[in-house]
Amino acid sequence: MLRNLLNLFVKSCCPLCQRQNQDIICSYCEKKIQGSYLPVWETTKLGNLPVFAWGKYEGYLKRSIACLKYENKPELGVLLGEWLGQSWLDTPQGKKISQLTVVPIPLHQHKLKLRGFNQSTKIAQGFCQVTGYSLQPQILIRRRNTEAMFSLNPQQRRENVQNAFVVNKNFHSKMARSKIVLLDDIFTTGSTLREAYQALTQNSLNVHFAAVVANVSSSCYL
Repeated sequence: MLRNLLNLFVKSCCPLCQRQNQDIICSYCEKKIQGSYLPVWETTKLGNLPVFAWGKYEGYLKRSIACLKYENKPELGVLLGEWLGQSWLDTPQGKKISQLTVVPIPLHQHKLKLRGFNQSTKIAQGFCQVTGYSLQPQILIRRRNTEAMFSLNPQQRRENVQNAFVVNKNFHSKMARSKIVLLDDIFTTGSTLREAYQALTQNSLNVHFAAVVANVSSSCYL
C-alpha cells in the first residue's frame, strides 16, 4: 500500500533499462524476463533432493539477478521471489502442501556487511509473502567467507563450499518437525545447495526440496 501511495507522487526508473516507471520494473523488462520462464517447472535431482527452477539463467533474467546482487536493488529479489512462489503454488505439489519452512542460503557476515543484504533472503521474503510459508533465515550459518563461484570449475566449486555451513543450535529445536525448503538465487553445479542440504540433514532436519529463481543448465553435476 505504501508503494502504491508513493507511486502517485514519485516516478522511479526501471533498474534494468532506466525507463521512467511506477513499478519495480517496467512492463517491457518484465515481459523480457518472463521469456525465460519454464512453463513446466524444471526439476533437477541433486542426489535425493529435488531442485525446482523458475526459469533459465539467460537474457533479462540473468541481468535482473546481477542487478539485484551488484547494483543494490533488493526489491528485485522480492519481486523474483513472488514469481517463484506463485509458480510453486501452481504446481501439483504446491497445491497439496500448506506448511513449509523456507531457509535461504546464507551469506558470510563479511559479505553481508559489504552488500547490505542477502539476495537469497530477499527472494525468500517474496516467496513467503505469496505462499504464506514460514521464513527462517537464521537456521543456517555460513562459517567461511567463500570465494565468488562464477569463475570456478565444478571441482573448485565443490572444494570452495565444502563444510561451509553449520546449523544454528539456538534454532535447532524449533525446526525438528519442520519440512524445509532451501532457497537460492541460481543453480549451477549444485555445490552450494548440496553442502547446505548435508549440514541440515546431518542434524536430523528434514529438507523437503530446494527452489531457485534460475537454472544455468538442465543438467546436474553430481
